[in-house]
Amino acid sequence: MDIKIYHNPSCGTSRNTLALIRNTGVEPQVIEYLNTPPSREELKEIIAKAGLTVHEAIREKSTPYDELGLDNPALTNEQLLDAMLANPILLNRPFVVTPVGVRLCRPSEAVLDILPLPQKGPFSKEDGEVVIDADGKRVKGNG
Repeated sequence: MDIKIYHNPSCGTSRNTLALIRNTGVEPQVIEYLNTPPSREELKEIIAKAGLTVHEAIREKSTPYDELGLDNPALTNEQLLDAMLANPILLNRPFVVTPVGVRLCRPSEAVLDILPLPQKGPFSKEDGEVVIDADGKRVKGNG
């Protein structure tokens, strides 16, 4: 099964998303994008396939977003991509690529919409929120 996650192990949402993928019995290709950023072409492709604008794919919180003036509406997509490539922390996370589609998985249970295999058992987020019940079914009210 060809699944990729652009992952930041310091991010709880990213860790929960990775755990939901693994709960299907699949080990995805884990790309720690802070160490191995995607190429410009890959970045453009995942953003487009996720149905987002370049600006929507930028993380503002805990990044140099404000210092770099990235809220300037005159900036082009290419300039925003340049900033993301120079500062990978600006890439929002986690992006997941599966045969079913591409999503920015915020919240983490958004990944359930693009996983080709069902959940194999219960799953709770790190904060204790139950997402998948004992039968492998999505708990109502989550995602």
